[in-house]
Order: sequence, then C-alpha cells, then structure tokens
Amino acid sequence: MKENYTIRPMKTEDYDKVFEMWQITTKRALSSADERESIARYLARNPGMSQIALDGDRVIGTVLAGHDGRRGFIHHMAVHPDYRRHHIGRALASTALKRIAADGIKKTHIFCYRDNSLGQNFWKSLGFEQRDDIIEFSFNHKE
Repeated sequence: MKENYTIRPMKTEDYDKVFEMWQITTKRALSSADERESIARYLARNPGMSQIALDGDRVIGTVLAGHDGRRGFIHHMAVHPDYRRHHIGRALASTALKRIAADGIKKTHIFCYRDNSLGQNFWKSLGFEQRDDIIEFSFNHKE
C-alpha cells in the first residue's frame, strides 16, 4: 500500500465512490438519509467541512462533518480496511474538527454504535468523552 494520500473537501461528484466505500465500512449505518440528494444537501449546507481521503482517485476514507449553528456533528467517519492504522482517520477527524471550530462551534458530537469498540476507542483517543447522561430519540417523518 502506498503511504501517500491526500485529503480534500468532499464534493457531490464524489458520491458514487464514497457510497461504494461505505458499502464496505459503514453499511449498517446507512439509511435513506445517505442517498445522493440528501448528501448533496448536507454538503451544500456545510461547505468544506466534510472530507475524503484519496489514494490516487480511490476514496479510502470519509468524514461527514457539519453543524447546526451551535453544535458540531460528525457522521460516517470511515477508513477502508486496507488503509487502517496509517493515521488517515486521525487526519480526517482533525481536519473536520478544525473546520467546525473555525465556524465558532465549541462542542462536537459523534454517534457511535455500542458494539463498535474500535470506533469508541478511536474517538476517546482524540479526546471525546462518552456521555451516559442522555438517551437519543429519533423520529421518522412519514412521506
């Protein structure tokens, strides 16, 4: 594996390659909110915050990042299994967190599955703290 990779902001045009990688890395977390139109809307709402890592033209890592004006959020932080343990995830997360902070946001959240110990350890290593004082609720809008 080549050690050189680049990180740049994600564009809507990257969607097909990003979605292909997500089929390997984050498939269980995908929903209709991850369809092309929704991702394009998210990228437009949070310009320059979401990042991709590339080995040539191959997408090897992603992070969706943005904020609502008061809190930052990270979604679909993923690195292709062939490229893990090369600090790509750390570089993606750091870039996203810097972009969020540059907009004046002082706190960022990440949702992580309870059985994803690899992800939990990763976020803790970056200084994220697990919260046990809140319960997440979701509401599905009827179409």
